[in-house]
Amino acid sequence: MAQSGTAAVLRAPAEQVHADELARLREKDAGPCPQGWKLSPRAVRSFIVGDDRLGVRRKFYGDDALIDRCIVTLMSDRGLLLVGEPGTAKSMLSELLAAAISGHSVCIVQGTAGTTEDQIKYSWNYALLLAEGPTPRALVGGPIHEAMRQGVLCRFEEVTRVQPEIQDSLISLLSDKVLHVPELDGDASVVFAQRGFNVLATANIRDRGVHEMSSALKRRFNFETVRPIDDRKLEVRLVREQTEALLARAQVEVDFDADVVELLVTAFNDLRNGVTSEGTVIEKPTAVMSSAEAVSVGYAACLDAHYFGNGAVGGDHVARQLIGTVLKDNPDDGKKLRHYFDVVVKQRAQRHAQWRRVLDARRELER
Repeated sequence: MAQSGTAAVLRAPAEQVHADELARLREKDAGPCPQGWKLSPRAVRSFIVGDDRLGVRRKFYGDDALIDRCIVTLMSDRGLLLVGEPGTAKSMLSELLAAAISGHSVCIVQGTAGTTEDQIKYSWNYALLLAEGPTPRALVGGPIHEAMRQGVLCRFEEVTRVQPEIQDSLISLLSDKVLHVPELDGDASVVFAQRGFNVLATANIRDRGVHEMSSALKRRFNFETVRPIDDRKLEVRLVREQTEALLARAQVEVDFDADVVELLVTAFNDLRNGVTSEGTVIEKPTAVMSSAEAVSVGYAACLDAHYFGNGAVGGDHVARQLIGTVLKDNPDDGKKLRHYFDVVVKQRAQRHAQWRRVLDARRELER
């Protein structure tokens, strides 16, 4: 539930959305706390995987041992790099870790092909630079500069989309924990990282346009792979909870029955794995069929039912949004999806009413 002051914001940061839970954890936190951290490692873990005793809900669905390894890495002198397929909640996990550890998750570098070194480290207020020359007042700190100065985590999203020579600007920062500003004189020319500073990066392994990291930079990170959820019940729970949270934020009320959620997750599992629960082999589309995409499809289906239907989400609403998701990367995936409808959906439609509604939406593929 969003806290006061965030109602008009499309997406508030985790430290605001979960402010009540963080406050309860801080109040009850009796564990040893590393310097610069807002919570002990045990409390950070509880914030992410949940604690029923304190009314803290689970936010990350996956391997709990992964969370422990991430927390231990962030206590060390090495950065943490979360890698995995798109849609496996790497960014969400990095935000939750930063919110719990630093109380501040918005110190971010968003990596792109056009990211420059000054966007990572620092730049200048050119009006002041012309008027005064290079002075501390004219310096505009970038995310790394501010993270080192404040002793907080800096999140580096999509680090492998950045050009290799720009990526390597992180090497000395991660090794020495010092940022040099040669344009300034005296003490202002060096920023020493305060306790609590570290870099928490993410990288996709399937996206086009990524760059290989240098061996030197890789050695400065511990790599942790965030894998897709392989527990059907857990994925159903995740999709339901995440979709309901989005609907609550949009103040939309719909009837999203459990059988429709199960249908949605089943379809995603079929297309992701290339084989159905009945053992029918199908060709996997090139599109990413992640849990995050399933949440997006579920949310869009609910909006469709609310604004263009009677408020009850059915298989046809799910199917229309699923078609758009599968076809957005490669038009050739339409042939694979038609085969799925003709072989798998058609068979299930003979036994289940909601799958009949999915089959009825097949005509969308012919447009």
